[in-house]
Amino acid sequence: MKLSGQEEFEVSRACENVPTGELDNDSGSGPRPDDPLDAASGKLGDPKDLLLFIQLNELLGWPQALEWRETGRWVLFEEKFEVGAGRWSAPHVPAVALSSLQKLRSLLAKGLVLLDCPAQSLLELVEQVTRVESLSPELRGQLKALLLQRPQHPIQTTGASPCWGSAQPREASRDEEAPLKEQVCGPSLEAPPGTEAGAVLAGELGFLAHPLGVFVRLRDPVVLGPLTEVPLPSRFFCLLVGPPTLGRSYHEMGRAVAVLLSDPQFQGSARRASNLQDLLAALDAFLEEVTVLPPGRWDPTVRIPPPKCLPSQHKRYLGEATGPSARRRAPAEDPHGRGPHAPGPELRRTGRLFGGLVQDVRRKASWYPSDFSDALHPQCLSAVLYIYLATVTNAITFGGLLGEATDGAQGPALTGFLGTAVAGAAFCLMAGQPLTILSSTGPVLVFERLLFSFSRDHGLDYLPFRLWVGLWVATFCLVLVATEASVLVRYFTRFTEEGFCALISLIFIYDAVGKMLTLTQAYPIQRPGSLAYGCLCQYPEPGGNESQWTSTKPKVEDDILSLDLGLVNASLLPPPECARRGGHPRGPGCHTVPDVAVFSVLLFLTSFFFAMALKHLKTSRFFPSVVRKMLGDFSSVLAILLGCGLDAFLDLATPKLLVPREFKPTLPGRGWLVSPFGANPWWLSVAAALPALLLSILIFMDQQITGVILNRAEYRLRKGAGFHLDLFCVAALMLLTSALGLPWYVSATVISLAHMDSLQRESRAGVPGEPPSFLGIREQRLTGLVVFILTGLSIFLAPVLKFIPMPVLYGIFLSMGVAAISSIQFTKRVQLLLMPAKHQPDLLLLRHVPLSRVHLFTAIQLACLGLLWIIKSTPAAIIFPLMLLGLVGVRKALEWVFSPQELLWLDEPMPEKERSIPETGLEPEYSFNRSDSEDSELRYQPKAPEINISVN
Repeated sequence: MKLSGQEEFEVSRACENVPTGELDNDSGSGPRPDDPLDAASGKLGDPKDLLLFIQLNELLGWPQALEWRETGRWVLFEEKFEVGAGRWSAPHVPAVALSSLQKLRSLLAKGLVLLDCPAQSLLELVEQVTRVESLSPELRGQLKALLLQRPQHPIQTTGASPCWGSAQPREASRDEEAPLKEQVCGPSLEAPPGTEAGAVLAGELGFLAHPLGVFVRLRDPVVLGPLTEVPLPSRFFCLLVGPPTLGRSYHEMGRAVAVLLSDPQFQGSARRASNLQDLLAALDAFLEEVTVLPPGRWDPTVRIPPPKCLPSQHKRYLGEATGPSARRRAPAEDPHGRGPHAPGPELRRTGRLFGGLVQDVRRKASWYPSDFSDALHPQCLSAVLYIYLATVTNAITFGGLLGEATDGAQGPALTGFLGTAVAGAAFCLMAGQPLTILSSTGPVLVFERLLFSFSRDHGLDYLPFRLWVGLWVATFCLVLVATEASVLVRYFTRFTEEGFCALISLIFIYDAVGKMLTLTQAYPIQRPGSLAYGCLCQYPEPGGNESQWTSTKPKVEDDILSLDLGLVNASLLPPPECARRGGHPRGPGCHTVPDVAVFSVLLFLTSFFFAMALKHLKTSRFFPSVVRKMLGDFSSVLAILLGCGLDAFLDLATPKLLVPREFKPTLPGRGWLVSPFGANPWWLSVAAALPALLLSILIFMDQQITGVILNRAEYRLRKGAGFHLDLFCVAALMLLTSALGLPWYVSATVISLAHMDSLQRESRAGVPGEPPSFLGIREQRLTGLVVFILTGLSIFLAPVLKFIPMPVLYGIFLSMGVAAISSIQFTKRVQLLLMPAKHQPDLLLLRHVPLSRVHLFTAIQLACLGLLWIIKSTPAAIIFPLMLLGLVGVRKALEWVFSPQELLWLDEPMPEKERSIPETGLEPEYSFNRSDSEDSELRYQPKAPEINISVN
């Protein structure tokens, strides 16, 4: 049988669907609604405050030489000592027989239960335990001597070093008189303050006529000598002995007690129990939650591995605290676990001009000192290196595209690095969400291309016209900030986010692959017989005339490089040798290295797959956890170093990173400040308001959708969002970049979420078998600030950066895009279109929404995505911002196609539907009254511990 709350989950989606309602801000930020009742105060507290180490000592050797041997231990999961292998087993989900629990209940009901026992030592405890009326004085003395006997613990030969997970333990002799700290060893965890122990003793005693069961809860936890291998104060003690029986009934009952005490809810009840009936009621409540596996349908010898993510115990604790009636009245949750929709303080209107901006400033000001002190961690160094290279790559890539789109008016020279450094650093210092990375983005690039084409076709001066567009955009954005328009982001549901993110993700991948194809065209693959394959060395005649066509033979018969090619003094010498001998290389292949194209593709693929492999290594079983984490954090940096090493080893002329060398504007003949009018008429400054309005919509959508994704509840950000402040900063930077002729910058979602991914905090795996839990993001301003400072200094790092091959950076670029699009829920639903029904994962979503309706919802998203791509790629791209805004309207129209229940599972409710959802008959299905078989299921939503990297 498997115990409740410990079901085995499919590995591919084990951490996929952590309810966002459970992702609180910080483990120490205060009580949460799904925490268990605290033992002392009766109030809700953290389950880990009740951490209990349980040890099972079994009596072996009857009837010859009786001795206590440690055979199992628990914290959350069970570990068995494998005698043959001489080691502890891997932590696994304990499975006990239902009959063992029933026998245990009967034995405790007839046995001795001591609650708040005042014993202060093992001797005093044994005196209390042996005071059983059914025992004669002689039997009492024998039992007392047996209980005081030192148990044998498997320990390491290194004495006091930790032994959990060790492969070569040894057994301590009962005659050893070494200090206690050298005879016991603790688990490989840093036990939090207040961690206690529980000892379970079980076995067969031939001199007993009847079974004896004793359960003791000590009033004050004390260290019971060598009774447990870990010198922790013991809170619980249980003794289960009796006459020999068939099978291992006492061993199994001992395991049942340990499993009960390892369950946080039963443990909390046992701590609060005031009499035997309370203890039995807790055991009965546990029995109501267990899941029975039919005999013959599973292999009892198979150990169930711990789930990657522990299911929520919310309903069990709520039911214990409030009872069934309160559970029936509990408010409805959506399938994503967020509970009834309520806008955060960042998205509530104040009704005053710039009221939201003022609130954002006040809210973030209190966190400002910690925004720098929280960055003093080694993890931030990895984040700086990773994001710096990503930012430089993005600046080079989009700078090149911008240079092509504007005929060199803007491009990858100093303007790209200077603009990125100035805008990014200023944003990190002033923004409400400093984890955001500003950069050039695909939608803004599309608009820049259209704006330049319009200026060129109508004979307008591009930069002055662009200046007025930027000024109007900044004005419109300030109006949006003043009117608190950012509260409208509440209408950006997952449907809108995924449509925008999928589009930009495809642009991201398309640009990376497109740049690689451009390299293969610049360095074509050479084949024999192709026009670009030949290269001849020609020598001038003595009279100074070039070689003429003739049929003479070479003068030197032994010269294997000289052939009769119908030319006078022509040979196939390599170009360097030809020049040394005074000749002139002639032919299209003289200055072409035939291996560059192929090797560039190999570098591109190598960096891509190596970065992805190292990223996945972080969650694999290879290497110690510290090594895995280090390799995962530095995956992109290591991939770049590998690519650079291969390129240097083979010494091929692959295209390298181009770094500007001079401080001057890109376009020759202009100063740093753009002229307001140039050759343009004055009225163009007013007419620029029309394209500026469209660009304002694009900036608002691009910036705020990114902000919504970055500030989702599952990321557990403690310091809050700042939508109004972020938009104000973008508006101010729009003025600066327009006046200097620098590119326009908004939030780059791919790099921003990669930034968050590199800064995620995880708990230490303190309990054997328990995976590290996601604690949130290391929120600070310093990493982004340093990234942009290094970007500005890249001009001085040219001697180093010039050795980085561009194919390697394109591979990293592609890995970021692939990781982004693969983490979107939309992508998972697209995969369902290609899967036969029998091979589809058992998603909770598919249990409540017909598959045809899921496919219809996905098909609508695909159609919207295709339409956006077509509009972006045609002259109609001028209306591209309106089409992005139209995604919100499409989502609203879906309420006429899908029922509220279906939208609840497929997406999330629109704000105006918050109050109507519980009243439309959905509460019985989505409140806490769902069937018990689904209580511990994980919801279908993005991964929390791995950070939902969406896209730029």
